[in-house]
Amino acid sequence: GIMQHIEDAGVHSGDSACVLPPYLLSGAVLEEIRELTRKFALELGVVGLLNVQYAIKDEVVYVLEVNPRASRTVPFVSKATGVPLARLAARVMAGEKLVDLGVQEEPPVPGVAVKEAAFPFNRFDVDVLLGPEMRSTGEVMGFDDSFGMAFAKAQISA
Repeated sequence: GIMQHIEDAGVHSGDSACVLPPYLLSGAVLEEIRELTRKFALELGVVGLLNVQYAIKDEVVYVLEVNPRASRTVPFVSKATGVPLARLAARVMAGEKLVDLGVQEEPPVPGVAVKEAAFPFNRFDVDVLLGPEMRSTGEVMGFDDSFGMAFAKAQISA
C-alpha cells in the first residue's frame, strides 16, 4: 500500500504520522509511484517485500531510499487492509506465486487508517524536536471512514 506521511521530509519515518490511503497525492503522482516501485522490484529481483520512500515536491517524485526488506510499516498496512503481508511474503519467498495466493496488486483499504508515533517525552529527558533521528518508542492506529476522524483517534490514542 502507498502511505503518505503527514510531516514534511526530514522527520524520521518512524516518528512521522502517516495515512493509508494517501489523502493529498494526485492520481498522476500515485501512478508514478506505483510504476517506479514495480521497476525497482523487477530490477532488484525482489522476492517478498519492498519498502520505498519517496518525497514529492510540486508533483515531482524523488526517490529517497529503496529497501528490499520488510519495514515497521508492514504490520500497519496489514492491519489496515486485512491482508497478512508478512505471511504472504514468506510464502512467495518459499516459491509460491502471488496469483496462486489470490493477491491483488494493491489491497483496498476499507476506510482511512492513520498511524501516529508514541513518544516517551513524559518519561525520559529527551528533546521533543523531531528530526532525522527516531525518538518514538511505539505507534498507534486510528481508523475511521474519514481522514479527520481517523487522525483524531490516532492523536487521542498516542
